[in-house]
Amino acid sequence: IFPANSGNKEITWMMLEAGAETDVVNSVGRTAAQMAAFVGQHDCVTVINNFFPRERLDYYTKPQGLDKEPKLPVKLAGPLHKIITTTNMHPVKIVLLVKENPLLAEVEALQKCYRVLDLICEKCMKQKDMNEVLAMKMHYISCIFQKCLTFLKEREDKLDGFIKSLLKGRDKDGFPVYQEKLIRESIRKFPYCEATLLQQLVRSIAPVEI
Repeated sequence: IFPANSGNKEITWMMLEAGAETDVVNSVGRTAAQMAAFVGQHDCVTVINNFFPRERLDYYTKPQGLDKEPKLPVKLAGPLHKIITTTNMHPVKIVLLVKENPLLAEVEALQKCYRVLDLICEKCMKQKDMNEVLAMKMHYISCIFQKCLTFLKEREDKLDGFIKSLLKGRDKDGFPVYQEKLIRESIRKFPYCEATLLQQLVRSIAPVEI
């Protein structure tokens, strides 16, 4: 809790990587993220809420049960983990992270990655300590990966075309309509309708016209 309260993002991250538990509470029943938010250290809250232990992803690099092959090739774990733990959720940033890594920017690789993200999303929602924020993040990245697949398969300009579509503004005011529709579509497709976070997002977005 102390690194989070001090506002030191680097030390907070180091402690998380060393195995610090994010759901442990102090004497007044607050987690590190809640205490950091209480004292205004929102950067540290972001670090904590976006943390996903590498070993949880590595689980999918080993065959499970009756599977003969792992769901995620070992070579994809590092690049995927980098995207999962990013705090910049802008769709262009995520596509750029895919584009900069040749291992990820392939149809088969992205198919494997988005399926693993969907499994992590499901686990976040069905585990004892439900994590709606992380589940929504995994679903959102999965949706962007699936849209990357569409451009890789159907467009000659591939991911460059996707980035251009995300950045293109409409004529009258420059508003990026395609980007807005992509984000709204990902929210609409979130499979767990009972999630409080989803209901809050829908209430906030539904009355707002594009």
